[in-house]
Amino acid sequence: MIAFTFAMAWSRFEGRRDAVLNEANAIGTTALRARLLPEPHGTETLNLLREYVQVRLDITQRVPTPEEFSAALSRSSEIHEALWQQAKAMAAKDSGIVPTGLFIQSLNELIDDQEKRLTALRNRVPNVVLLALYGVAAVAGAFSGYAGGLGKRSSRLPMYVMIFLIAAVILLIQDLDRPSTGFITTSQQPMIDTAAAIAEY
Repeated sequence: MIAFTFAMAWSRFEGRRDAVLNEANAIGTTALRARLLPEPHGTETLNLLREYVQVRLDITQRVPTPEEFSAALSRSSEIHEALWQQAKAMAAKDSGIVPTGLFIQSLNELIDDQEKRLTALRNRVPNVVLLALYGVAAVAGAFSGYAGGLGKRSSRLPMYVMIFLIAAVILLIQDLDRPSTGFITTSQQPMIDTAAAIAEY
């Protein structure tokens, strides 16, 4: 049961980590292609992307309140719409594959990757699985204590060590399942690197 739950928590942790990398890559690609756009669209698009990546970072530097998280998502959607309006304006002037078509393609990926990242963020180990894990651990601990009481008076150190190890693994599972708090958090370095790169454009 512990191995099953740990595998679930680890796969979800890896999914959140991959989602951050994919979103950072999509933003970076969009910014690179925005540099090929004619003015003033190129500059306006880069300014929007700078704000967008900062919004994404702001909600990961600390644990946001539900209101702050909703406000960040709302602002992200507004930036998506502003970027799309830039793409529409450029497509009306020039519908060629380069650079407008490539920019629109990367913008689509950017918008899609936000939803993928939000889905990964919400993908947690079901509460019923955690409750079952707690129940199994409690029953196993109770039987170990009962069996120890019936046996001879001997060292109970192995039993204490086993209980400690089980509790430590359960806490590790809970830590993996909390993406923004605890000791194990999802690294935002790809997004930080992308923000630094866009700031230099």
